[in-house]
Amino acid sequence: MQRLSISQIINKINNEEQFHAISDDYAFTLKIDSYVHYVCGAVHDGHQFRKELWENCIHTEYERWYEEDPETKKMIASHPIVIAGCDSRFEYDLNRTPEEAVFDTAWGKQLWHQPLSETHKNKSLVKHTNFYSVVHALITKLEEKFGVCIVYDIHSYNWKRWDREVPTWNLGTSNVDNERFGHVIEVWRQHLSEFQLPHNIKSTSKINDTFQGNGYFLKFITKNFQNTLVLATEIAKIYCDEYKYVIYPEVVTAVEEQLRKILPEHASYFYKKHIN
Repeated sequence: MQRLSISQIINKINNEEQFHAISDDYAFTLKIDSYVHYVCGAVHDGHQFRKELWENCIHTEYERWYEEDPETKKMIASHPIVIAGCDSRFEYDLNRTPEEAVFDTAWGKQLWHQPLSETHKNKSLVKHTNFYSVVHALITKLEEKFGVCIVYDIHSYNWKRWDREVPTWNLGTSNVDNERFGHVIEVWRQHLSEFQLPHNIKSTSKINDTFQGNGYFLKFITKNFQNTLVLATEIAKIYCDEYKYVIYPEVVTAVEEQLRKILPEHASYFYKKHIN
């Protein structure tokens, strides 16, 4: 993996080079093993948290981890194009607008002992801006090359906090063109419902049941690109104990292995259906 500046990363994309990189501010990773018509993203995978913010942060490391999406990058790691955040969403949230990306409160709790300085906020927001500069260059290249593109926007959510039965998988589709892409979305939902998971964990899948797909990553791509579908795909945290801070690697591996097979097949189906 190379440490590259934002301009170097964008130049490599424009030149269709294959590379594994971390941004020079260590904020996100991007690997491109080949130029294909689909991208996998894990914007909330990151757990890094700038040390200069530690003493001012009221939330514990566990509280931050609880609201992050651990292991989501690992679930998609085998695919040709993977972009993932390295920093915690408590420093800045890549799935929110620049205006909302740096929290004052988080999930009903004050985040900082003292309000963040503009210097600290701006340091975080530069990373947010850099990430989206690369996203824009990447999707531009893929739409130019293939005509259409599909992005698998992988998240996780804390299912135990709900007071009703919730699905293993939730697709948020309220901000995509359902008239145009509805059948592709339904096929993806059906694939996810057929996963075989350890410990008799059932794999159910629904659309807009727990989340509706209101994230900035989806909205940014959808607003700027006419021929790219973003599938906001949330897995319930059945792959860990969200209260005990324990990951179940055998479940993570099972998800990764099945996504390795099913995701490219679905991307191929999308391409054949929408290339014309």
